[in-house]
Amino acid sequence: MVARPNGIGGRGVSPRHARRRGRRSLRLRMPSVPPDDVPPSLDSVPIIDVSALVAGDAHGDASETAAAVGRACRERGFFYVVGHGVGDEVQTRLEGMARAFFELPEEVKLRIRMALGGRAWRGYFPVGDELTSGRPDAKEGLYFGQELDDTDARVRAGLPLHGPNLFPAEVPGLGETVLEYMRAMTELGHALMRGVALSLGLEPAHFRDRYMADPLVLFRIFHYPPVPARTTDDPQWGVGEHTDYGVLTILKQDDVGGLQVKSGAGWIDAPPIPGSFVCNIGDMLDRLTRGLYRSTPHRVLNTSGRGRLSFPFFFDPGFEARVEPVDLGAAITPEEDRALRWDGASVHDFEGTYGDYVLAKVSKVFPELGERAL
Repeated sequence: MVARPNGIGGRGVSPRHARRRGRRSLRLRMPSVPPDDVPPSLDSVPIIDVSALVAGDAHGDASETAAAVGRACRERGFFYVVGHGVGDEVQTRLEGMARAFFELPEEVKLRIRMALGGRAWRGYFPVGDELTSGRPDAKEGLYFGQELDDTDARVRAGLPLHGPNLFPAEVPGLGETVLEYMRAMTELGHALMRGVALSLGLEPAHFRDRYMADPLVLFRIFHYPPVPARTTDDPQWGVGEHTDYGVLTILKQDDVGGLQVKSGAGWIDAPPIPGSFVCNIGDMLDRLTRGLYRSTPHRVLNTSGRGRLSFPFFFDPGFEARVEPVDLGAAITPEEDRALRWDGASVHDFEGTYGDYVLAKVSKVFPELGERAL
């Protein structure tokens, strides 16, 4: 189920109209010679029109869409989505405000540094502060999450990754825009997980009912500044090879590019497509499906000579959810994956809550902050 992105995604199309257009586009096949507006590397990363899932159709078109999602999760772990219903206006506003923030002087950005966010793990970090596999990333960023004040029981209990956000006073409206965008992405996340459930032969609400009625939603805005050219043997990674920790990541990119996905044939590009988001599955969906759906390593290398913005939204199980494999009615034994994984750790041997898992990971990303805040 491959669809051209032009005129489908993110334009405020009504659900009925989107579904009508979606049915037509679902019959398309990727041509042997990609058209000018679709980069050739997309032969390896499918584009899926998810308008039927967004419209809440549990049958008909949604079954076709779910089958396409399932194929993408088995074969790539990555796919583009169009027909997602998230409006252009909020995306454009968010991108403009993000650029305005990162253009501020460093000392101004540090007024909302992550150390001030404490256990909530919110705020700004400068270039080089975030590590991947112990190596500093060539990016700076903002961390956000569900907005919770000190009346919330989880905040009062000191639960990590829960609390108020830190928004910059120097970019008026950024806080409201971030929260508006997160609400839209949360709804899209639930819609996409309906497709994942259907693709596994489960009820559409399976994941929402069991793991994600109160999902842990984490949102980042990353800026990858231009970096000097280095040898191909020692590139300066915006972020090094890694997998995501949770269930589903929904990524908005600007027009610069630089995202690379690991495939059986090597590393392939996942360039920006107007009106689309890039989705990838994380470690917890790998665990839930006993490796049937595999979390795929990816990385960022910005060689454009321009600053790059990315907006990953992490849609994950509840902090206290115990993520156990789903009964798929078949004998599926996870293969030994330590030697294949970037971190040498198996997601299938883990015991505990999702909170236990994610805290162990993020404390390695910011080890000094982790010692103080966690």
